[in-house]
Amino acid sequence: MNNDTLFSGRGDSRRSFLHKMGAAAMGLPALSWLAGPAGAANPGFVQGGKQLGVALVGLGGYSKHQLAPALQQTRFCKLTGLVTGTPAKAAEWKGKYNIADKNVYDYKTYDRLVDNKDVDIVYVVLPNAMHAEFTIRALQAGKHVICEKPMAVSVAECQQMIDAAKKARRQLAIGYRLHSTPHHQQVMQWAKEKPFGAIKIVETSDGFRMGDPNQWRLKKALAGGGSMMDIGIYALNASRYATGEEPVSVFAQEYKTDPVKFKEVDETILWQLKFPSGAVANSTSTYAASVERMYVTCEKGWYEMGPCYGYGPIKGRTHKGDMDLPQVVHQAAQMDDFAQCILNNTPTKVPGEEGLKDVRVIEAIYKSIETGKVVQVTA
Repeated sequence: MNNDTLFSGRGDSRRSFLHKMGAAAMGLPALSWLAGPAGAANPGFVQGGKQLGVALVGLGGYSKHQLAPALQQTRFCKLTGLVTGTPAKAAEWKGKYNIADKNVYDYKTYDRLVDNKDVDIVYVVLPNAMHAEFTIRALQAGKHVICEKPMAVSVAECQQMIDAAKKARRQLAIGYRLHSTPHHQQVMQWAKEKPFGAIKIVETSDGFRMGDPNQWRLKKALAGGGSMMDIGIYALNASRYATGEEPVSVFAQEYKTDPVKFKEVDETILWQLKFPSGAVANSTSTYAASVERMYVTCEKGWYEMGPCYGYGPIKGRTHKGDMDLPQVVHQAAQMDDFAQCILNNTPTKVPGEEGLKDVRVIEAIYKSIETGKVVQVTA
């Protein structure tokens, strides 16, 4: 489940360089809308097109503060359904977002979604250990699914979800919203084209200071792990798309400054990945302090971002100057991207297989911590 924290070019030559290296020149896909200065909502309806209905499963903080507001700005999808175990939330949300009574479910009536034509996409926003069950049930009900990251708490569960999507002939996407933002898309493009030469060293770190000691994220049975599963996955995923490669080995260490609060889960993990090209990534995940950074050094230059994993604005620069790219509402871009994939019958850029790759590396990270050894990452 998502638990992100909220957190001009200089000189004519650099301005010219970055303009040429911008989203359009790099062939990045045009986004359906951009975040205006006041965050004004898009009218929503696509002329001559169709909006797909989205049901949010779990009405916690991320749904309340990020997904629901973003769905008021999407062009290709809209909020049409709710799934919650709390009647008071159901009543509040129905009134606020004009949701029909027949489109509101609890966890016992969840499977009745199969009969609801108002819902095309189910967005699973539950504690990590519940992702597999509710994703599979939604797929079996004939719905396309976005599942929050981490995809699941084990590789085995990830594979079950992928198999269920194939059997149902429905699309399964993982909630990697950053894949729909211009700055991160630029990094992915540079990993392919290598305009600054071969990539040598990547540094990625994400963290914040954890508050409430009683929340579900600190309970292993629900979270599957600590900071690594929650926010470390951003740093891990970034190192993979910053290099454009899959790691072959990992060495990791865990540290705790508060063994009481983090009795069940990890507080801070440092890890190093080795890639087939010889590139290495040094990364940090932590609940002990705020950090939010990506740095890529190449043969002929470097680029970095920070802040880069939170909700925005994202800031980046290269050795040539600032990255002159637009800011977007991440969740709206993400959901519109997925809706367009369904409408156009094209594959999502963040399928279940992408989520499985991260969980596979996370399992290797935990094994390295347990054994104190370098662990090979194998498919």
